[in-house]
Amino acid sequence: MQSNEFEFSEVTLLVTHYNRPASLARLLSSFASLGCSFGEIIISDDCSTEENLIQVKKLQTELGFKLITTPTNAGLGNNINKGQRNATLPLTLYVQEDFVPLPLFPQKLSASIEFMHNDSALDIVRFYAYQRFPFLKPFAQGFSEMQFNPADVLSTYNKFYLYSDHPHLRRSDFLKKFGDYKEGVNVEKAEYSMMMSFLKRKGKGFFYEDFKGLFEQKNSSEEPSTFKRNWKRHPSNIVIGMARHLYRHIKFNINYYF
Repeated sequence: MQSNEFEFSEVTLLVTHYNRPASLARLLSSFASLGCSFGEIIISDDCSTEENLIQVKKLQTELGFKLITTPTNAGLGNNINKGQRNATLPLTLYVQEDFVPLPLFPQKLSASIEFMHNDSALDIVRFYAYQRFPFLKPFAQGFSEMQFNPADVLSTYNKFYLYSDHPHLRRSDFLKKFGDYKEGVNVEKAEYSMMMSFLKRKGKGFFYEDFKGLFEQKNSSEEPSTFKRNWKRHPSNIVIGMARHLYRHIKFNINYYF
């Protein structure tokens, strides 16, 4: 472990966790090895097994983070909500436990904090994605502003993804502006609901164009992903896939307008 070179005293590191203590330890160790320290660290746990929670509490003793637990498994929406409500600092860096920060990340987080200071309308800065956001206006230091034109109903439905649950920096009063994450639904529906809320409330966000350059998502056979994707929603058949894309395009526009 090297000495802290990047002190983010006004940032709460919020990590959602469920039954992957080794992944959590790897994430926190990775931040430390990059010289990152945060004003506070909150681990929001979604009713992990007793065995795994023991490991998390052991890690808590070593690192001194705030651990928020729940007696019953309530899903990712609830896990983010209860974690965010406990944040006491102006900004929140949200990361799920199966990510690892890469060497360039501390510099880009510093830049993102400066962006937030300089622009009170900026709600979120995104650091990771599965694909490039389709409409970007270059800003600075590899970041671009995400552009959303609701009147352009014929363009790709991917333009709706201004918000994502992937690693990002946001203001800690995020829930006051955009509402709570939807609870009692699966991961995809909770994220979709927040995405629509972000759009309808005119959220503003930056996107790092080298979207695989700041974080890496890692899963192992010992601690595989706890998210089970519904593959009926992501068909491999080309014809079915095209029909699915058309359906989503129509659905997204209807949900946004009505």
